Amino acid sequence: MEFSHKPVLFDECIEGLKIKEDGIYVDCTLGGGGHTSAIAAKCPKGKVIAIDQDIEAINNFKTKYHDLDNVVTVYDNFKNIGNILKRLNVEKIDGALIDLGVSSYQLDNPERGFSYMNDAPLDMRMDSGQKVTARHIVNGYTEEELKRIISEYGEENWAARIAKFIVEERKEAFIETTGQLVSIIKKAVPKGARKDGPHPAKRTFQAIRIEVNRELEIIEETIQSLVDNMGKKGRLCIITFHSLEDRIVKNKFKYLEKDCICPESQPVCTCDKKKEIKIITRKPIIPTEEELEYNPRSRSAKLRIAEKR
Repeated sequence: MEFSHKPVLFDECIEGLKIKEDGIYVDCTLGGGGHTSAIAAKCPKGKVIAIDQDIEAINNFKTKYHDLDNVVTVYDNFKNIGNILKRLNVEKIDGALIDLGVSSYQLDNPERGFSYMNDAPLDMRMDSGQKVTARHIVNGYTEEELKRIISEYGEENWAARIAKFIVEERKEAFIETTGQLVSIIKKAVPKGARKDGPHPAKRTFQAIRIEVNRELEIIEETIQSLVDNMGKKGRLCIITFHSLEDRIVKNKFKYLEKDCICPESQPVCTCDKKKEIKIITRKPIIPTEEELEYNPRSRSAKLRIAEKR
């Protein structure tokens, strides 16, 4: 299967980065390489550090874009950006991009177990080398733990019922495949609630994927690390795909833009907090109608941009 990915909000990201021809940029989520290759083309005298925790993404990029000599690929998690830059002897970067979506390849490859549209082993790991899979979570978490992640990460109204049905079903036998899980979710969600809206398994699958890969836990620390390692006027572009991610990015940007965090009642500032960024997008950029037509998966995407002070 070809590792391809339609870059979401492509033009908006490339424009938002304000790329210099001799700049150093980080693409924290290489994926299919669309964003990385475009950034590399605009900084021929510079460098792009492209990170991915999926070795298949790295290998496919090297094959497809073998002629790009200003791209350094790194097999790692972007939460380790500080150490990655140290290893590469990079003192300051001129911009960075994080696309928090799952690539089309990962979604469409049945073997990866991300999709509720194909029957496959329960996996959902972005890094195939890690130990915890969706199978461990579905079969090992308590009913209360399942309810919490499905409600919190999936924002699923039927979380309690889905968790209960999962626990009841696994008493008979381990839940091994995505097909089994979809069947359980369909039993749990009342028929009337399944008539409208997205696929009944969409939110639960999203929640389990987030839990498997610890996706939300690393966003805030990664933003801080990128800003710490960014030169003046450097740009940070972040694409999110659901409200939890977007809220984390928005709140972190707001915090970084503050010049003081002392209580309003305090007459003199004692916090030593300094303004680190300027928020470029007060409201997130969303896909155009044209983009939605050729890439329906971009529907929930939001782009926020900040500039280093």
